[in-house]
Amino acid sequence: MMQQNEMIDRINTFLANEFEVEVEKITSDANLRETLQLDSLDYIDLVVVVENNFGFRMKAEDFKGIHTFQDFYAYVNQRIGS
Repeated sequence: MMQQNEMIDRINTFLANEFEVEVEKITSDANLRETLQLDSLDYIDLVVVVENNFGFRMKAEDFKGIHTFQDFYAYVNQRIGS
């Protein structure tokens, strides 16, 4: 089972690479959409990146409760834990 900080580092690294954002800008309380400058197509990329890195499927409605990176970490953690 992956440790929490290991999971967060992995998420931050692939998000920084995929969305060309400095990893320092990715903090737990930062806004996910604003920091990554996500548009509707980017959400599709994000879903694919999550599936490729963690092996579970995400749906668009899963993003309804995700505003900050902390929300995203909690969501991924819950999904890989179940």
